[in-house]
Amino acid sequence: MIDKKIAQLINVQVNKELYSGYLYLDFANYYADEGLDGFAHWYEIQAQEERDHAMMMRRYLIDNGIRVTFDAIDKPDKKFAKVDDPLKAGYEHEQLVTSLINNIYAEAEKIHDYKTMQFLDWFIKEQGEEEKNAEDMLKKFSLFGHDAKGLYSLNQELAARVYTPSATGPAM
Repeated sequence: MIDKKIAQLINVQVNKELYSGYLYLDFANYYADEGLDGFAHWYEIQAQEERDHAMMMRRYLIDNGIRVTFDAIDKPDKKFAKVDDPLKAGYEHEQLVTSLINNIYAEAEKIHDYKTMQFLDWFIKEQGEEEKNAEDMLKKFSLFGHDAKGLYSLNQELAARVYTPSATGPAM
């Protein structure tokens, strides 16, 4: 059985992951409105990955006898004035999610909950990748996005992203 505090933190994170998906769909909507279908596509896939993360955490709780509860998902409140605003917000959001997962890990470590620590190892690695991807998008936009041809090429590159469900999710 998982410690009550750890279970609560993971349950909150399930809801945060669902919010992340909602936020990224909002980014996709912005880019669709701007005519940048590649950017929109990239964030649609990102939203699906966040949903997958929520489902993995939900399954971990259920498999350990914990009843999962869902909260209302907040409406994304970001307003964008420039094409790179969602990219910046996405990077900041991934840093926040990393801190939240690190906090759960730290709490599990305090009480020697090695099972949960092992489960979270995958998410810690994943967050490293998520932050790098978000940072790389910002760098690419900074280099190429201010020129129409560069923006077009970057949009085409992002349109090529393929959703791949995680076959190597966390050990449960």
